[in-house]
Amino acid sequence: MRDRDRHAPVKVAKVAGVRPAVMTDVAKLAGVSHQTVSRVLNGSPQVRQETRDRVLRAVEELGYRPNAMARGLVSRRSKVLGVVTFDTILYGPASMMLGIERAARAAGHGVSIVTLERVDRHGVLDAVNTLADQGVDGVIILAPQLAAAAALHNLPARLVAVAVQAGHDAGLPAASMDQHEGSRLAVEHLLALGHETVWHVSGPNGWLEARDRVDGYRRTLEAAGARIPPMISGDWSARSGYEAGLVLAGQPGVTAVFAGNDQMALGLLRAFTERGIRVPDDVSVVGFDDIPEAAYLSPPLTTVRQDFDEVGRRSMQLLLQLLEYDGEIPDPPAVLPTLVVRDSSGAPK
Repeated sequence: MRDRDRHAPVKVAKVAGVRPAVMTDVAKLAGVSHQTVSRVLNGSPQVRQETRDRVLRAVEELGYRPNAMARGLVSRRSKVLGVVTFDTILYGPASMMLGIERAARAAGHGVSIVTLERVDRHGVLDAVNTLADQGVDGVIILAPQLAAAAALHNLPARLVAVAVQAGHDAGLPAASMDQHEGSRLAVEHLLALGHETVWHVSGPNGWLEARDRVDGYRRTLEAAGARIPPMISGDWSARSGYEAGLVLAGQPGVTAVFAGNDQMALGLLRAFTERGIRVPDDVSVVGFDDIPEAAYLSPPLTTVRQDFDEVGRRSMQLLLQLLEYDGEIPDPPAVLPTLVVRDSSGAPK
């Protein structure tokens, strides 16, 4: 062997053939500094949304995975966030949970989830204490019921926590959807079509979202000088919407109905069909949530669409801000819903 070869660097073959992406690769592809990439991954608010989106696209394209262990040693944090939720198959809460998980992964954090067995004060506190014992950095609490929201005023003193859809008196930082605005959009749409008033099938008592939607419904009718009919309370299920539809089918003068969610609207459509009531020729129906099936109902359902991913992103961003900075941080603005007009609403005949 020649002397000059004796000290030549040894080339080691990579098992996978391609080295894993590192932060500088993400920065180069996104056209930003590695400090900006770090800020995005840590949920810093000091990054423009356009830049944030560009960085996250680069992260996804390169398959970049931050070294959570190394980052945790530097920051003395676990890089694991806790989420308290409840057992449900309802589209809204389940989709919001997915939005929170996506936002956590995008920020390079793991998620530990505790599902409530009891949706009340004691259930929430037990779940929070379980997560605190696991050493999570902070907690996001989905507390859409009044009984659960009452626990938010009694959390451990040093726990960093954020509420989601917990109303205006949660007692801690919160991310939310503007339920009043959603009701306003639905009711004003029906009034603009020429209906003299709008009937409402509400969600169950004890749910903050149901309460806020009822409040927005009433205020909109009052502002228009329209009569407020008696309300029918459902439980978010298609069955309760069906039962409400049978009641409304026997009421004279019903030409427009706003359902508190799309599942109850689905039940309304079934009941009206059985009673020979045509939608929208005889009665217009508007739902809330824009479930994936809404466009394929018969007729396709006019509804209020909620951006659950955005609520999840804002709740995660708020939690990371609280972990990073001392002092008060204002709540993010409520996410505004949009109206999706389809064939279930029309002018009265």
